[in-house]
Amino acid sequence: MTTKDTPHDNGGPAAGKPATSAGAKPGDKRAPVKSARRRAREHALQGIYQWLLTGDELAVIDAHTREQEGFEKSDRNLYDKVFYGAVEDAADLDAVLARHADRKTTELSPIEHAILMIGAFELKHSIDVPYKVAINEAVELAKSFGGTDGHKYVNGVLDRAAADLRPVEVKAARG
Repeated sequence: MTTKDTPHDNGGPAAGKPATSAGAKPGDKRAPVKSARRRAREHALQGIYQWLLTGDELAVIDAHTREQEGFEKSDRNLYDKVFYGAVEDAADLDAVLARHADRKTTELSPIEHAILMIGAFELKHSIDVPYKVAINEAVELAKSFGGTDGHKYVNGVLDRAAADLRPVEVKAARG
């Protein structure tokens, strides 16, 4: 079963309702089940982060990432699109981010830089994903992997970038 992103995509199958493992009862303290799309973004984040730090060849990073636990549960098409697309479009994405960030992308933490690259890539190239979902997914990555308040920074930069990359959609949403 595939899940589509929705404006309230929380990684579970129903918007706004965390999924639980099979056999779980209400009130269980289990983590929500992650969607294949969320997992794909997390694995793409790992690959882009490694690329930013090491500059290794993409094929080497890709092979390593595919060996990671849980990769088989990822949306592989989305992973390929985001990982390879963000790295191949890195210069243009950094130019977009530079217009909306308060510092050069080279001065960002590598994890937040990678998250911003994913968010900007989806805003620019994944028109089927609503801009609010693209931003929310990046914010969720920042909450999980970034610094203490990194998600706030990611949200602000991508919100401004969305107005640049998707002006009609943003204007319609903001009234």
